Amino acid sequence: MKRCRAVPVPLDLQRHRVADGSITLPTHWSPEQAVAVFEILDELREHLWACYGLQIQQVLRDERGTAVRAADDIDSDQTNVPF
Repeated sequence: MKRCRAVPVPLDLQRHRVADGSITLPTHWSPEQAVAVFEILDELREHLWACYGLQIQQVLRDERGTAVRAADDIDSDQTNVPF
C-alpha cells in the first residue's frame, strides 16, 4: 500500500459536506454492479483512513464535542462514587 504524506490544508469542512438526502442511487443496477460500487467505496474508505485517520478522528472529535480528559483532571476524591 502506498503511504500518504500528511500535508495540512485548510478546508472549509461545511462546504464539503453532503447534504442529507442529496444522494440518489440508481435503482436499475444489477446486484453485481451494486457489489462493485460497494467494494470500490470500501477500498476508498480504507485508503482514506490510512492517509487521514488521525485527522478524521480529530475532526469528528471536534464536531461531536467529545474531549478526552487527562488523568490529572479527574477528581479521585469524590464522595459520591457509585461503586
